Amino acid sequence: MAKRDPRSELLRKEYAARINRVMDHIERHISSELSLASLARVANFSPFHFHRIFTAMTGEPLNRFIQRLRVEKAATMLAASPRMSVTEIALACGFSGSSAFARSFRDYFGMSATAWRSLGEREKSKIRTHESKNGKANRKDGKDRPSENGYTGSVRSYERRNNMTHSVNVKVQDLPEMTVAYVRHTGPYKGDGALFGRLFGRLCAWAGPRGLLNESARMLAVYHDNPDVTDDERLRVSVCVTVPEGTKVDGEIGLMKVRGGAYAVGSFELAEDEYQAAWDALFGGWMPGSGYQPDDGPCFELFKNDPATHPQGKCLVDICVPVRPM
Repeated sequence: MAKRDPRSELLRKEYAARINRVMDHIERHISSELSLASLARVANFSPFHFHRIFTAMTGEPLNRFIQRLRVEKAATMLAASPRMSVTEIALACGFSGSSAFARSFRDYFGMSATAWRSLGEREKSKIRTHESKNGKANRKDGKDRPSENGYTGSVRSYERRNNMTHSVNVKVQDLPEMTVAYVRHTGPYKGDGALFGRLFGRLCAWAGPRGLLNESARMLAVYHDNPDVTDDERLRVSVCVTVPEGTKVDGEIGLMKVRGGAYAVGSFELAEDEYQAAWDALFGGWMPGSGYQPDDGPCFELFKNDPATHPQGKCLVDICVPVRPM
């Protein structure tokens, strides 16, 4: 068995401590407005990446965690404070009103707050989870929630949770600034390989006749927004090809700079349905023990082969995340 790096373990504990600090803050201020920016400050992480880090390390999106704590606290108060009205409890737990609370409570427990309040303790303990509107069950058995003692995850457990069949190979590299021509898409893109094929097709149809698809050209996808935070309909992705500075563009083709600097570069061999697990393994598996934290700025994927030429149709890709020392 390989020996653990003591420094890496200390750094991982620092990440865990920051996440636990946020959880404690949420519990103490459950009735208050809990914005992403304010919680990122508590964690001392960049707001651009904090939500992704929280989700990657705990297995639960930040907003879902907050909503779950609010609903569970309300359920406790319904039993412990019979003189408080449902509306008073809803407001005390941070809900904007009784209607928003009613929807969330029913999604979680499968019944109204009034019906829950009328149950005996034995009946409450038998209530099973119900599928929430976001498509993932809110587990009451603790398997999909952080440990009661806080976040204690590891690279190995993270890879198991995401069905990772390959190790996480990450290096911190100083990447040069790149000038790129791009085609941009606004809207949902997750898991839509056909969409990326069309976008790169349009880009290559422009770049090819101009002699820009040469041996030095690099293909990449720049993600301008965090998909854990931004609504799907507003997500922006730019598929790009590196071009000489001063290249003239027209029509739907834009020109921009991809900033240089320190990046965590994770090298993967991915099937179309493995990208999310790779991103999560980088943020939740490698990052906490690395001595680095994400810096402000977009992440990008750098494509290194044509999947059509791969025996299993997989893509060789570097996932690049801007970082700074902790």
